[in-house]
Amino acid sequence: MSTQPAALRSKNELIEKWSKPEVITGSEMLLRSLVLEGVECVFGYPGGAVLYIYDAMYGFSDFHHVLTRHEQGAIHAADGYARATGKVGVVIATSGPGATNLVTGIATAYMDSVPLVVITGNVPRSAIGTDAFQEADIVGITMPITKHSYLVRKAEDIPRIIREAFHIASTGRRGPVLIDIPKDVSAEKGLFKPVTEVNLRGYNPTIVPNKLQIEKLLKAIAEAKRPVVLAGGGVIASGAHEELLRFIETTQIPITTTLLGLGGFPSGHELWMGMPGMHGTYTANKAIQGADLLINIGARFDDRVTMKVQGFAPNAKIAHIDIDPAEIGKNVPTDIPIVGDVKKVLELLNREAKRTDQADEWRAQIAAWKREMPLRYEDSDTELKPQWVIEMIYETTKGDAIVTADVGQHQMWVAQYYKFNKPRSWITSGGLGTMGFGFPSAIGAQMAHPDRTVVSINGDGGMQMCAQELAVCAINNIPVKVAIINNQVLGMVRQWQEIIYDERYSHIDLAGSPDFVKLAEAYGVRGFRATNKAEAREAWEKALRHDGPAVVEFVVSKYENVYPMVTQGSTLDDMILGDA
Repeated sequence: MSTQPAALRSKNELIEKWSKPEVITGSEMLLRSLVLEGVECVFGYPGGAVLYIYDAMYGFSDFHHVLTRHEQGAIHAADGYARATGKVGVVIATSGPGATNLVTGIATAYMDSVPLVVITGNVPRSAIGTDAFQEADIVGITMPITKHSYLVRKAEDIPRIIREAFHIASTGRRGPVLIDIPKDVSAEKGLFKPVTEVNLRGYNPTIVPNKLQIEKLLKAIAEAKRPVVLAGGGVIASGAHEELLRFIETTQIPITTTLLGLGGFPSGHELWMGMPGMHGTYTANKAIQGADLLINIGARFDDRVTMKVQGFAPNAKIAHIDIDPAEIGKNVPTDIPIVGDVKKVLELLNREAKRTDQADEWRAQIAAWKREMPLRYEDSDTELKPQWVIEMIYETTKGDAIVTADVGQHQMWVAQYYKFNKPRSWITSGGLGTMGFGFPSAIGAQMAHPDRTVVSINGDGGMQMCAQELAVCAINNIPVKVAIINNQVLGMVRQWQEIIYDERYSHIDLAGSPDFVKLAEAYGVRGFRATNKAEAREAWEKALRHDGPAVVEFVVSKYENVYPMVTQGSTLDDMILGDA
């Protein structure tokens, strides 16, 4: 009886099956190569330049193809699939407008270090550069927002390119890789040979850190009286959540997690301070500003975290752990740079890490800030408050759901009021801030985890950017539960215009938006509406009990703001705390 994992046995069986040289088309080579990479789901939209590929898919059952209603929906769904699983997401689109419709999704994945393989069609090789029908230089267009790109010149290169693309996308600092296949290449026949090895000169990400740098950090920890850990998405990408928990419980260093780091450390832990930055908690921001040692673990020092860099963590020695050496020192001067995989770095730190006994007063101070200045809002019995809706969703899902969010006020309320205790349970566009991302990313997450509850929380603005993907949920019975926080305006823009632009409200009114219940029903999806707490509980419970997709519209006040808030150009000390 074999002791190999089933997936490995299957791959080995396929390699053996296909090891005999065989002449097939480039399209068939592509599909076989995807199967050898373990691809289970592909998101896409056909068109002229990829018709040979889709013809090869006819009757193909080795992976599932999800036909979205827009290429942007396809790539956001592939992104959600990748974030929910840690695997490489795959998307296919045709040339010209099909390819350019992917650009926003490629940039979204690039900014958030999400592994994608993006396959586009192109015009035939002889027509490249002639301004042929639906021709676009997608390799050139996306060069700044891809980790690597390929323009396939001959069919026999496809197996090698697919193997390399998956390797590049999923190792080191993860990211999107684009493969552009001219139409005649996808039709061209050649000799297919499975490729299992990768040999890329010049591409050798540093996994194991420098031992001397580890020793420097351990010494700094031993000397620190006010240490703070800032953990980011790199913790989740490397699968280092258990190592991080052990490190924090050993050292007893207070920790804050960035927007994309949520779930990398349990939010119910006594040493967790919440999210830092523009809409971070009072405790997290005060702790960063008062720290004498700040340990960045897998975060970018994004401007929404640091705010005014010149006043960020002014008294702290900075240690930065990241697999991408280009990030270290890029935004914040670093005293202890450590290049390596977060999981490996933490494993080495945990061998010698000790409790920071000299930081007892610091921990007491942080506990006092948490008691005295928690997140708060002014609740109401007469109107529905968005923060209350998020808390209600958390309570009814018991924190076990995969939650995706679009971009805006509702995104910040979810980050503040939903408690994430598991990695890959929180999916949102961080670096690019892509409206329209939330709902289709939930489709990808649900395809990846059909047995889990997936909740997509959206604003009424972002929901209309990819609402057509409701058809995909209805046709395939993908049971995503969609919550729309409807405040009838572009909420975050309105908040900025109120606070920063002296209440000059310019072009933010979303009056004329559809009746979201009727819109859902038009697609064949159950729809509900709530305007008060009783209606909200009843509607949401009905949506959760429904065995298919459902949309719940929560009608809330347009005047609610996200607090705390730090305005651009200010330091983390300058928090606007709100009336509550």
